[in-house]
Amino acid sequence: MRSLRQPAVAGHFYPATKRTLERDLDSYLAPTAAAPAASTAALRYPDAVACLVPHAGYTYSGHVAGAVYAALAPQSSYVVIGPNHRGYGEPLALMSSGAWLTPLGEVPLDPALARAIQERCPPLTEDADAHSSEHSLEVQVPFLQRSAHDFTMVPIALAVDDFETLENLGHALAAATRTFSPPAFIVASSDMNHYEPDGITRVKDRKAIERILELDAPGLYETVLRERISMCGFAAAVAMLVAARDLDAQRAELVKYATSGDSGGPRDAVVGYAGIIVVR
Repeated sequence: MRSLRQPAVAGHFYPATKRTLERDLDSYLAPTAAAPAASTAALRYPDAVACLVPHAGYTYSGHVAGAVYAALAPQSSYVVIGPNHRGYGEPLALMSSGAWLTPLGEVPLDPALARAIQERCPPLTEDADAHSSEHSLEVQVPFLQRSAHDFTMVPIALAVDDFETLENLGHALAAATRTFSPPAFIVASSDMNHYEPDGITRVKDRKAIERILELDAPGLYETVLRERISMCGFAAAVAMLVAARDLDAQRAELVKYATSGDSGGPRDAVVGYAGIIVVR
């Protein structure tokens, strides 16, 4: 029987009904100066290879994620990497077959791409349990459905934080995606610093963002640990940067930054959100 992952956070992190979800997504994806329409995005970012997007409830971070997705041309295949917040299942977990369901319909997984990644990174384990309740990847799927429409994906959930493992994963992602034409696009899902005052979070986040903009995977890893930046998906960001370097990335651009305080949350305990595009 074909595996179909059911939505775990529809109605909580994003709307559970198709019409409301489409309406909200369209508002986040509306062209702006920072995020042009997809038809012109291909001209602005013709060689984009990866991005970093947040994964909080859409009310707080949807406008940041939307600014990134609106600035990217649609792709036919995505690798979506994010943290395993609950720690269920294997520490390096992918799903390779079946589909993911959202209120907008099903998204098929890509067995061939998943197999190519796993062959180059043997610790990656097939494990649906690690994905069953994880929100960091799920909240990206409706954005991709609304902006890219017809695509396949490989989801990877991480509960590891040692640099060597993340570096190996990044190399595997780059080597595997290069075997396909066009190469799969890499989406790293992470929020930034958590639950400190707005001013402190912005200072901490800037230090991490500077390393990402320099495409500096070791620097990001060291900065997050040294500065005690509670960036929940830093492991995904590190692996993405390693892969992007291997894919000849030359620069990264901060498309949008905000904190939960900008959306009406309390300013004394915010979460930061950064939207970044990495370009060859």
